[in-house]
Amino acid sequence: MTRREFFQRRIPRYRKDPLLFFKEVTHFEPDPWQREAAVAVSQHRRVAIRSGQGVGKTALEANLMWWFIACFSYPRIVCTAPTMQQLDNVLWAEMAKWLDASPVLQMMFTWTKTRVYMNGYDRRWFAVPRTATKPESLQGFHEDNMLFVVDEASGVADPILDAIGGTLTGANNRLLYCGNPTKATGGFAESFQGDGMDWYCMTVSSRDSPRTSKENIAALEKKYGKNSNVVRVRVDGLPPVADSDVFIPSYIAEKATMNEPLPHDSPVRLSIGCDVARFGDDCTVIAPNIDADVQELKIRNGQDLWATAEDIIFEYLFLLEKYPQYPGMVYAIIDDTGLGGGVTDILRHEREARGLNQLEVIPVNFGASVPQEDAAANYADISTWMWSLVRDMAQSGRLHLPNDTELIAQLSTRKYSMTDDAKIRVESKDAMKKRGMHSPDEADCILLLCLPVKPKRRGDVKK
Repeated sequence: MTRREFFQRRIPRYRKDPLLFFKEVTHFEPDPWQREAAVAVSQHRRVAIRSGQGVGKTALEANLMWWFIACFSYPRIVCTAPTMQQLDNVLWAEMAKWLDASPVLQMMFTWTKTRVYMNGYDRRWFAVPRTATKPESLQGFHEDNMLFVVDEASGVADPILDAIGGTLTGANNRLLYCGNPTKATGGFAESFQGDGMDWYCMTVSSRDSPRTSKENIAALEKKYGKNSNVVRVRVDGLPPVADSDVFIPSYIAEKATMNEPLPHDSPVRLSIGCDVARFGDDCTVIAPNIDADVQELKIRNGQDLWATAEDIIFEYLFLLEKYPQYPGMVYAIIDDTGLGGGVTDILRHEREARGLNQLEVIPVNFGASVPQEDAAANYADISTWMWSLVRDMAQSGRLHLPNDTELIAQLSTRKYSMTDDAKIRVESKDAMKKRGMHSPDEADCILLLCLPVKPKRRGDVKK
């Protein structure tokens, strides 16, 4: 008996028992919560799973998609996520990983960047990825056997979730929500609140997963508090609790990690932000920014000013090498307060000495007044105004941030108050440290990157 013949005989059992399918076909060894979730998907039309980070959501999703596409006739599977990066680089790539682990599936299916299909049935037996940006892109899918998988469901807008729900009319249509519960409202949150639908709901804590570092969890608890929103969302898999005196609520900071960045083919603005360390326990933070898509933050401890300047020049040269047709200036936006002034001076000297003609150095003094008259009527200082710019960009979807726990924590823990003249003022760094918080160096780097800069083209600045 061939492998394929054996598989065909087992299909009736596999349909009822995805765990047997995992064992014999994909060789996936699920954790206890993944076993429960797989059985739930096989028995319920709607399953919602909220969890902490690193528990193995993506592996479960990929294996369930392989189970469904292999065991049901003429299926349609649609998987979606808030961003193309999350969808392509994480979930869809995970599909390829488990295909490579299964000789049986390799004989039956073809994986491409845009579709997985049964050989010989590419139009009626398939799975596709669709970014959750427009409701219409997720409509029009109808089949008796259909599975929708929504990854990072908290970041998917309600109209899109509604569009998905509207397609589930077939006899064997199923819906799986997974993700960190980054907000307490919306369709994902409501699935846990009982609305008369047949929802099977699970909450999975990172504490209970063998895949997570318990040392890292303990460090987060020590740093931010066991009951903080950072720990609730990213460890316990629980939605954040509203904190009325926090300037950027955690759900807005988390949303920024799930906003869809603009394509990078022809960037309009390239910039580099640098928050320069002032004290021994503070960090210098450097990050490039491509059209409001902030790249990985570089953290430097105990670094001298010349080394910091060289790091910025490296990022500048890298950006120009990557985008040789970019016509504008690359803005190096530097925290010029205190030691940062030294980095500014070095960069200006090196620009002239080395002919870095597309580099424009922009110093920012966090002690300065608000530069815009209308904003000055509402915000007590430039720092508060810059925090408001980040908050507005994140909330409106115009800012994409790395999924960095420390960064999200810094953005979502700074409090604010009202001055005597009814202006908003974020708390000082000294006040934060008295509360046990570290200096928000990563957050300050984001503030710099989001600062409005009048665009200039090559040649506008004297060499």
